[in-house]
Amino acid sequence: MSMETTAWTQLHGVLNAEHKSRPFARATLRRIGAFARPHRGRITLFVLLGVVTALLAVATPVLAGQVVDAIVSDGDEGTVVHLALLIALIAVAEAALGILSRRLSARLGEGLILDLRTAVFDHVQRMPVAFFTRTRTGALVSRLNNDVIGAQRAFSNTLSGVVSNLVTLVFTLVVMLTLSWQITLLALALLPVFVLPARRMGARMARMQREAAALNAAMGTRMTERFSAPGATLVKLFGRPEEESEEFAVRARRVADIGVRTATAQAAFITALTLVSALALALVYGLGGFFALRGSLEPGAVVSLALLLTRMYAPLTALAGARVEVMSALVSFERVFEVLDLKPLIEEKPDARDIPDGPVTVEFDDVRFGYPSADKVSLASLEEVASLDTRGGAEVLHGVSFRAEPGQTVALVGSSGAGKSTIAQLLPRLYDVDDGAVRIGGVDVRDLTASSLRATLGMVTQDGHLFHDTVRANLLLARPYATDADLWDALRRARLDDLVRSLPDGLDTVVGERGYRLSGGERQRMTIARLLLARQRVVILDEATAHLDNTSEAAVQEALTEALEGRTALVIAHRLSTVRAADQILVIEAGRVVEHGTHDQLLTAGGRYAELYRTQFERRAGEATLAGEAAA
Repeated sequence: MSMETTAWTQLHGVLNAEHKSRPFARATLRRIGAFARPHRGRITLFVLLGVVTALLAVATPVLAGQVVDAIVSDGDEGTVVHLALLIALIAVAEAALGILSRRLSARLGEGLILDLRTAVFDHVQRMPVAFFTRTRTGALVSRLNNDVIGAQRAFSNTLSGVVSNLVTLVFTLVVMLTLSWQITLLALALLPVFVLPARRMGARMARMQREAAALNAAMGTRMTERFSAPGATLVKLFGRPEEESEEFAVRARRVADIGVRTATAQAAFITALTLVSALALALVYGLGGFFALRGSLEPGAVVSLALLLTRMYAPLTALAGARVEVMSALVSFERVFEVLDLKPLIEEKPDARDIPDGPVTVEFDDVRFGYPSADKVSLASLEEVASLDTRGGAEVLHGVSFRAEPGQTVALVGSSGAGKSTIAQLLPRLYDVDDGAVRIGGVDVRDLTASSLRATLGMVTQDGHLFHDTVRANLLLARPYATDADLWDALRRARLDDLVRSLPDGLDTVVGERGYRLSGGERQRMTIARLLLARQRVVILDEATAHLDNTSEAAVQEALTEALEGRTALVIAHRLSTVRAADQILVIEAGRVVEHGTHDQLLTAGGRYAELYRTQFERRAGEATLAGEAAA
């Protein structure tokens, strides 16, 4: 490795390492060992290859010196040829071992990445919904990418580097001291001049890199806001193009200025280290040549010392920065373990059982519930805040009880924030109750297997979420092995088959992020088609027709009628006209059931339901009058 290459490597390590001086617990090291244990065979072979490569690296300069001695002393031509062939053979061996070591390093590193990513991904999937409502997605994805890769470097780069550099350094020093201890000690005296600039300049450039990253992030955020469809519309309507351009130019100019400063500092850094290496070589050649002319040192030894010097400074510099790399890797491991140590609030019991076959009841028995505080479900680093919000735990449902018989539809109505959606989220066990019980088929949901619960219960929410994938893939989430005939049947029953047939690629048409290529009503009918395909026995509709116009609402309501047929249903709706036919209507206010009965019974009672119904009827009548006047 050349001096310049070593300098660039050291610079890269300093710029990319996260400096931490605090000690790490032994538990962290034990957990790292647990992840490394399945790969211990490869790690051992990897280390052995590093040792052999280090030995070969020292052998080449010694043989080169012997070639010089043979030439100077008018030795046998065969000796020179044999030595040259041996050097060539060592070079070939080094190349082969380098490829083998790189392949082994890649397999080791990628294997560790696979284990860590799988562990984190599986663990995150078990986290409650509250975790995802608080966590910033980018911060969580960073743990699966940047931190996992940082931890992987500990094995694929740092471990092999420390071992091979240490072995190379020991053998190099032994050979150099054997050849000339005076020159070796003088060469070592220049080491601080070589290492200290790496520390000082590296820290300075790291600060500039962080500043540049912050400026780029700010500029990127501004571009993202301005280039999104809502942002671009806002700028066109109310923005001032000249001021926007000027503000962007200021930010871009700051990025350009710091780029020039960083490039200049890098050039000075590399030049300084290369200069020091040249001075060290000059010392070896000058002092070694002096000793050689006086007959106290062989000419070949001077050449060997010069070549060995380059082999010595490279591992010395790398080892000087090894602590930074090790600490950086340990930080990455800790950040990964921080996520793995966050306990899921909802766990499946070892003796969990399946829901009984046949029609099932849904029962809430004196249910009390409060949303968990942030410290139980999240991490400050994932929310990107200084400290977690300690609020939470206050009871929002107070003794809710009702029962839906097989095939019945129970509707939940009431003011916004009354607790309707919270009740719906307890049934599929997105949260667990604090007191009381939620039962399906007479069995507490906490005693059921997750797979059985998913197979029995389906839910349609108001946002009709779809993945950025094809129509087929979004439907197959419900039944992975469904045939095309099954898909078309579900689309037909959801009143969506004609639309899908008209799309460019039919079932293989990509619907876009969150399904934005479809209208709101079409997205809702897609989620209903998914529900129909799953054939679940219990259905939850949480504001499934909210935010839809009358035409879309009518189409979705028609599809919902098909979806609810023969199923036990829990329906949440603001528009009371959509739940008039429900077998039972519950009026929820402030986390309590304040009224229950059929539509006619509740109207006759003249309570809260009658008040809500009258308010909506008067508002819709007013809207109809205004629409008629506008048309006239």
